[in-house]
Amino acid sequence: MPGRITRGARSSASSAVSRKTSAQTTKSAGRNSSPVHDVPDEGGDTSLRRAVCTVFADAQKSIAGHRKAIISLRKIQEACCYEPVNYKKGKQSEDFDADDFNTEVKRCVLRVLAVRKAEPVGDRVVRFLGTYLNVASQKDNEIASAADPDATSFDETPTSRLTTAILGTLLPLLSAKDKTIRFRATQITSHIIHSVDTLDENVFHLLRLALLKRIHDKEAPVRLQAVYGLGRVAAEVNPDEEKDDSDSEDDDVGSGVLEKLLNILQNDPAAEVRRNLLLNLPLDNKDVLPYVLERARDADGSTRRALYARLLPALGDFRYLSLTHREKLLRWGLRDRDENVRKATARLFRERWIEDCAALPADQIEQEDGQQPQKPTNQAADPSLDALLELLERIDVINAGGEGGIALVAMKEFWEGRPDYADYVSFPDTFWEDLSPELAFVARTFNDYCRTSGKEDGYDGPRMLDVMIEEKLPEVTKFGFLLESEINRLIDVVQLAASGEDEDAEEDTVQREFVVEQMLHMALTFDYSDEMGRRKMFQLMRQALAHPALPEEATRLVVEVLRLVCGEDAKGEREFCGVVLEAIAEAHDAIMEDSETEQESTDVDDSFHSATEHIDDEDGSPVMSKKPKKAITPEELERDEQKAMREIMINMKVLHIALCMLQNVQCELEDNAHLVTMLNNLVVPAVRSQEAPIRERGFVCLGLCCLLAKNLAEENLALFLHGFARGHPAIQIIALQIISDILITHPSLLAEPTSHPDTTTATEQPAEPAYLKQVLKAYSKSLKSDDPAVQSTGATGLAKAMLSRLITDTDLLKQLVVAYFDPDTNANAHLRQSLTYFLPVYCHSRAENSWRMVSIACSVLAKLSTLRESFLEDADANSDGDAEGGMVKLNVVGQMILDWTDPRKIVGFAEGAGTAAAASGASETHYLLAEHILDRLVTSQVSREEKKVLFSMLGKLHLPDGSCGGERLASVLELLTETIETAVAVDATSRNTLTKLKNAMLKQMHDVATAERGGGGAEETIMETTEVAEVTELTLRPAGVETTEMVEVTEMAEVTEVVDDGSDELDEEDITQTRRTIRDTTMGVRDTTIGAPDAEGTRMQLGGDTELLSDEDETDL
Repeated sequence: MPGRITRGARSSASSAVSRKTSAQTTKSAGRNSSPVHDVPDEGGDTSLRRAVCTVFADAQKSIAGHRKAIISLRKIQEACCYEPVNYKKGKQSEDFDADDFNTEVKRCVLRVLAVRKAEPVGDRVVRFLGTYLNVASQKDNEIASAADPDATSFDETPTSRLTTAILGTLLPLLSAKDKTIRFRATQITSHIIHSVDTLDENVFHLLRLALLKRIHDKEAPVRLQAVYGLGRVAAEVNPDEEKDDSDSEDDDVGSGVLEKLLNILQNDPAAEVRRNLLLNLPLDNKDVLPYVLERARDADGSTRRALYARLLPALGDFRYLSLTHREKLLRWGLRDRDENVRKATARLFRERWIEDCAALPADQIEQEDGQQPQKPTNQAADPSLDALLELLERIDVINAGGEGGIALVAMKEFWEGRPDYADYVSFPDTFWEDLSPELAFVARTFNDYCRTSGKEDGYDGPRMLDVMIEEKLPEVTKFGFLLESEINRLIDVVQLAASGEDEDAEEDTVQREFVVEQMLHMALTFDYSDEMGRRKMFQLMRQALAHPALPEEATRLVVEVLRLVCGEDAKGEREFCGVVLEAIAEAHDAIMEDSETEQESTDVDDSFHSATEHIDDEDGSPVMSKKPKKAITPEELERDEQKAMREIMINMKVLHIALCMLQNVQCELEDNAHLVTMLNNLVVPAVRSQEAPIRERGFVCLGLCCLLAKNLAEENLALFLHGFARGHPAIQIIALQIISDILITHPSLLAEPTSHPDTTTATEQPAEPAYLKQVLKAYSKSLKSDDPAVQSTGATGLAKAMLSRLITDTDLLKQLVVAYFDPDTNANAHLRQSLTYFLPVYCHSRAENSWRMVSIACSVLAKLSTLRESFLEDADANSDGDAEGGMVKLNVVGQMILDWTDPRKIVGFAEGAGTAAAASGASETHYLLAEHILDRLVTSQVSREEKKVLFSMLGKLHLPDGSCGGERLASVLELLTETIETAVAVDATSRNTLTKLKNAMLKQMHDVATAERGGGGAEETIMETTEVAEVTELTLRPAGVETTEMVEVTEMAEVTEVVDDGSDELDEEDITQTRRTIRDTTMGVRDTTIGAPDAEGTRMQLGGDTELLSDEDETDL
């Protein structure tokens, strides 16, 4: 290093004078002046300071000028660290070294720490500093390598010393008390860590410990910057080195950086912290990947979108993921509630994953002369059917391609986003020769997309989709022959698997069944106007249905195709029923023939619809048949077991065919002789069977029959109720589903029975529906069931019945609401999801539904308050740390009830605003709720927590002016006054709530009275009729209050609120008189003639409360 010239005496003297003057000024400051902070001595002003400050000032203005600022600052650094002094020019009066430069840079960095987070200038300076350190470090390495080309590592450089000095200055500030200082210090530190390639080892360990402490900071921005820096640190930390920390206090903090970050990724409450950490974690560690993929279920939509749009495309070949991870990522992403997440997942599937499959494998690339194929960046590979088949194989299309499977959604998005593949794929004869599951799925999804989509759905390919169907897919007749071949292969494989001769036959059966199902799905979309094709498909479906070896899912699809082929009219429906019954008989006979080959003699009673084991005696008591008893050999016992199993198999097969048929007919049961025959010979014996599987399927078939005949439903409704009461959970679920469907299909079953007019008396009460009480009892029992499936099924059925206005029982509604918040149903997601949709829709659909919710609101809160107390006691007894998380708080329940009963959300409220219907209908909901809440506060013992919730609800009611009748206003005012007088409100907040509510009610009462008298100027009058009477009785106001008095009362009520707050402006006598006036006005204990009536004889009456009047008042009336 060249020699340096020391600073002149002039600079030192000026500095001393400056310090002396500053000290004198501080000493002479007055006692009342604000405190002055001690500013550390930073030395005198120099040209270096001015130059460095100028660079930083330019850097904070705009990012566009950073390049020029970096060049300027680098020249200054090189002048201080590398360039020798120029003695020739003789113009240089000051000389600076590297320490001076580092000091000035640190001084500028410290100025940034006080800049708030919202100021963009601070972020610009931080970005400039990181970019400069990166560029300067590269320049230093170039200079060092030019001096010693053979060196592999370099000693300290000026930039590395500058980095160490800056980080050493910021290190103690990471734990500063001020949150702005902590944020900026952590931000600069993390940015520097990401900008430079090397750090001093001692500084590195100190920074790691300091940042690990900051990940638990109470401020989310500080935690975000801390995890941003630790993301780079975690990639550099060796797990073995973590154990070498010798400080006893820092051992626990320094160990397990990655584990601590993963814990933050799972549990940090701030979404931006989780998202930043997600994008900065090292992905080369196999332990990190499951935690990263877990963020696909993050509560924040931006975090989920970042995973699918940024992280997964950069992750590498998706084939390294496990099959479970691939399936979950697709299912979670394509079914996400955020549309942007769904779009990102679709792009990932059709653009990134398909490209991974289209690329050559690594071993194949190495075999081709060691040269990799050159492909332009961001250019998609040419369409390839093999790549598409591999992609479907990688997502396990057999399991994910069924009805409701995620593969169907993924392929729909694929065809919409890749028109090149839609135009490329073709289906020649060779395609159908040996169909694999993947090939069949490609054909099925292509067919569905072309028939259900068009240019309005985003397709922008070169040809129209309907033209592509005609060109690429076979016609119906040819497709029928192809389908026949696949069905025959399926039956052969099923029979081979049943014999047990081939070990791989089971797997082949699954594949062949999937292929047949895909082709049958295609057949459901075809047009059968071609008679030849229709006949071919009709014969094929008829033969396939009668074959006993056809699997159940394929049987269901065959029945649906047969129904489509027969035609949609009544004639086609009768033909369809006849063909299906013939197929049932043939399937039964085929199975019985196989049984007869194994057993020479078969009893006549061993039919598919009757398994008689007892003979009825004359008196009706069952007795055993009169046969001599013989010893049963093991062979006979085994033969009997096989016979029983075969009978069960026969019944299950034919009942399944009948079930599929009943699901596809809509005619009246009595009008179709085939259905009546099936009911008597097949369904009824199945319901009476002793075998549980047969009885369950028979129940379902009988329920479907009841949907086609009201008389049959009325006759068998008691049977289903009995089945629910006595059956096991599976029968209970079936019975509840059938009962709900029957009530919705035949609502007249719950209608009141019509009585004969001649037999009806005036005192006779209207008769209840015959089955109403039993149905309500069944639903109530289902909601209390211990089986989650029974409970959710009952809640869903009851919700449908209530939405259809078939059931209006408030007790059941209360049970639904309590079950929704009950901690015991926390694990029953089906129940919670159903009620989450039902409760707001039920309340907002009709005003009367909202009234029912209001009528049970207080009782629900009381019940939930008791449940919550017992729940917390049990949680404390069991030492459960998450007691609060198992049940929602009462204030949340109160807010939800307010939302459900909000009159502004009721359908039709906006259209009827200002009309009499709206005033007397939906808009009175919260007035009624206020009345119930006040009655609960006055007449019942309420816990402290419940009382707090009730007062909170009172303060948030929506009570619009002019939307409530006078009678209800008087009732609310009466309860309100009683609540105030009984001192139910124990705190100032509750008392203010009551006072504000009372003032609002008094004002509305005055408006109603003015409207009834016909006054009020331009005010709107809420009256349902315009009839003019000579004498008008005003029943909408308390007796004895004139218009002028009402105004005075309102003003006095406002004064009363001031007095409650502790004001001394009114004396005690005035306050007492004011309260007495308000009480008399509200209770209506006086009867006074209106001062200036608009019509003769107009007087005010107390609506119905005559017992409160004195004898004199009664005489006046």
